[in-house]
Amino acid sequence: MAEATEKQLPLKDEVANLHWSFWLGVTFFVAVIVAILLFGIFLNKRLSAEESAPVTSIAIAGEMPYTTRLDIESAIEKVNLGNFFNLDVNDVQQKVAKLPWVYSVSVRKKWPDELKIYVVDQKPIAHWNGDFLINENGKAFQADVNRLSDKLPAFYGPEGSEKIALENFRNLNKLLDFSQLSIDELVLSERFAWQLILDDGVTINLGRDNRVERIQRFMDVYPQIKLNTKQGQQVDYVDLRYDTGLAVGWKTADNKERV
Repeated sequence: MAEATEKQLPLKDEVANLHWSFWLGVTFFVAVIVAILLFGIFLNKRLSAEESAPVTSIAIAGEMPYTTRLDIESAIEKVNLGNFFNLDVNDVQQKVAKLPWVYSVSVRKKWPDELKIYVVDQKPIAHWNGDFLINENGKAFQADVNRLSDKLPAFYGPEGSEKIALENFRNLNKLLDFSQLSIDELVLSERFAWQLILDDGVTINLGRDNRVERIQRFMDVYPQIKLNTKQGQQVDYVDLRYDTGLAVGWKTADNKERV
């Protein structure tokens, strides 16, 4: 009988130990769940606060000889900058891209409160038909010419001929540069006949064909023409619309005379 009692005592201790281990495990599990819930509530409040944070800084950079910071700020003045996460960068990009001098624009957000705008302006090469400008890609655009700091040549031609005008301007101007001349005005008629006005005031009629050959002919004879200019006269025009030879027009201060 005594042996049976001795064997039961360790069994009771084992049961008691299992009982306490169970409740300690439950307590630990509950504590972990509560900690996770509390952390989730804290994180949610933190994210909610950050999501409602406004954009407080606008960084504007780029290649902008014509567009000003004020232009860009005015373009996006109606954009809601009150929420960093909800701010639509595409909306900002579209509004800035509509500015007349802007060629390209990229917009991105920088954590935690900055909006970065990078702008590249158009590169005007010439005036086009009086009311427009042509960029380096031969595309016409309209902008405030009062912002130009340098004098530009003037192109005139049919709608849709901008790229042709620019290409010929570059090629012919490159040739004329050897004679230290440049094109001030380029006129392309509806029949695609070419006329140039040089920086020294001389008009060159090239016609429709063989423009390069005719410019070269002009460069060959122009020095001699200037040497033969009489006192009080100036070369008015040189007509190269001939298979061979040319015609020269002279002018004085008051009238023109063809020779």
